Amino acid sequence: MGVFGIIGNERTNVASSVYYGLYALQHRGQESCGISVNDDGVFHTHKDSGLVNDVFSSQILTNLGKGTMAIGHVRYGTLGTKARINAEPLVVNHTKGHLAIATNGRLINGSVLKQELELNGMIFHTSSDAEIVSYMVIQERLTSSSIEEAVSKAMDKLKGGYCLLMMSPKKIIAARDELGMHPLCYGKRETGEYVIASESCALDSVGATFIRDLEPGEILVFSKDGITSIKDHCNKQQERLCVFEYVYTARPDSQISGCSVHEARRKAGAYLSKVNPVEADVVIGVPDSGLDAALGYAQESGIPYGIGLIKNKYIGRTFIAPGQDVREDKVKIKLNPISETVSGKRVVLVDDSIVRGTTCARIVRLLRHAGAREVHLRSSAPAFLNPCFYGTDVDSKENLIACRHTVDEIAKIVGVDSLAFLNIEDITKIGASGHCTGYCTACFDGNYPTEIPVMIKNKYENKLSESEN
Repeated sequence: MGVFGIIGNERTNVASSVYYGLYALQHRGQESCGISVNDDGVFHTHKDSGLVNDVFSSQILTNLGKGTMAIGHVRYGTLGTKARINAEPLVVNHTKGHLAIATNGRLINGSVLKQELELNGMIFHTSSDAEIVSYMVIQERLTSSSIEEAVSKAMDKLKGGYCLLMMSPKKIIAARDELGMHPLCYGKRETGEYVIASESCALDSVGATFIRDLEPGEILVFSKDGITSIKDHCNKQQERLCVFEYVYTARPDSQISGCSVHEARRKAGAYLSKVNPVEADVVIGVPDSGLDAALGYAQESGIPYGIGLIKNKYIGRTFIAPGQDVREDKVKIKLNPISETVSGKRVVLVDDSIVRGTTCARIVRLLRHAGAREVHLRSSAPAFLNPCFYGTDVDSKENLIACRHTVDEIAKIVGVDSLAFLNIEDITKIGASGHCTGYCTACFDGNYPTEIPVMIKNKYENKLSESEN
């Protein structure tokens, strides 16, 4: 999921700016999207299922009107929550005004908070965390002097990995969880507007100059008076940025915690080559997030780098496509091999990760059909052995191929001559050029940065046990 916001002192066509920002963040979610514009305290919102350019026509953007601020959201549904009603931003009216909210990540105590709110008379219409957070903030706002104070009090009770972007009639509030699991940054345009986004590439798309990342636990308040930083939740826990942002989620032209995503992936490929060398004729990458790692592998190994697969630019990311059947259908038309690159060759195929095995098995068959003599698969991430509870769609062990099979068995299943994963020790080194002080690697090693509620843990573990019986 991705969030984007803009705020200035003059009424401008902020909806168009958010549109371009969301377009730059489309890789973070392809299920639904939305924009909410604030025009002197009156909110105009449009959201729907689909891609940004399908949901927003020029007429819809015009109808949203001008305003001094706006926020937007792109979503992919985790854990099967694919209903259209879950599209964000979520807009609620309460006794002290309006509130629009867009979120990234997931609460691990969401079900507990929801039950408490329901017992206090709250009625829920969605299954998204945004509605839970909005009710928490509204509840605190009744006894707080400002919206930012209410957000800070609500964060005392929120657990998990999340970023929040909220818009009140006069302010935009951005917040990042205490662990800093998901990225959030801001910048400024020459025309004076401040821009907040999940990734720096979205700032670039609207001509904003990057200023800095929000600190873990930080709340930033943007208003006509400038920016106020609230650090009541900072430095309470060790930073644990999701390392999968570098591996797959983020765009390669983004900077996260001071580290180039492109450079992090290139390093991952170089580490792969050092630890898992193989004799081969050409190194190719799986578009898009495997290309940088393939380049690093080739540079380190001395094996020529080649373009071996062409991606259909009109197909989205298969990893975040909801449902296994949809993922398999998309893989069939997503990639096509270049025979001149792979025919008769020993090929090193570098992919960003192997989660379910669906994509790589299909790609290997394509390469064999195109004449590849050998295919050696290298993953620029360690093997996925655990579900993610913080917003990445790694939902249960039953869907993780590495939980059921050894490396040799996986190699046989996907049809490669050899297979190797990046070492867990190396995955935390790929972002070393930045200023992040710690990473979440729980999906690889089970070292969760928070206590996982028993009811959630049992749900995932039971899925695997039931499928084995």
